[in-house]
Amino acid sequence: MQLSGDSGRDRAYQYLRGTVLSDPAVSGTFINEQAVATEVGISRTPVREALLMLAAEDLVQLVPHRGAFVAPVPGREIAEMMQARGVIECWAATTCLASDEAPVAPMSAVLEQQRAIVDVGDAKEFIELDSQFHALLVEAGGNSVLGRLYDSLRARHVLLGVVALQRSATRRQDVLAEHQAIVDGLASGDAAAAEAAILRHLDTTGSILMKG
Repeated sequence: MQLSGDSGRDRAYQYLRGTVLSDPAVSGTFINEQAVATEVGISRTPVREALLMLAAEDLVQLVPHRGAFVAPVPGREIAEMMQARGVIECWAATTCLASDEAPVAPMSAVLEQQRAIVDVGDAKEFIELDSQFHALLVEAGGNSVLGRLYDSLRARHVLLGVVALQRSATRRQDVLAEHQAIVDGLASGDAAAAEAAILRHLDTTGSILMKG
């Protein structure tokens, strides 16, 4: 969900969704409303309004007299999220190839950015680029409804991606290879190869996360 407004609620929402909820350290804790208000430069009221929006998306749980709790992502949700991403991304790959509009150049550019920081960038930066890489493919499918649905998964995408990097010492290099395989499938015009590469990539990430 993209917000372009500049209200305090919208700024709090964007900060919480894009920064706080993508931090693995926040999992299993309550969000400090005052800390968020101070960071964003607003009062606590718009922070609470933003938390109501996030609760509606099931990204936080509102506990009476306690506040907003960030529950750990259960294994079943991880598996279902990877399955949902696979369905959308494979559809996007087939669709954009059929219309000869595969975003090979922009996806390759993002992949090069990932390569440039693979040994020096932090995990969040690397996974933010990962999210951009996949979003370019979905956008190329041209279905705005599926695009919004996919964007609603972004906070979980970044969070779980960072966790996977933390759990596997070779994950960054593996991601580069897996992303290259996706680009190669698209560049060759081979929908089956592109889909297989997408599913291998998501299955590998899912396996790392499920091992916990």
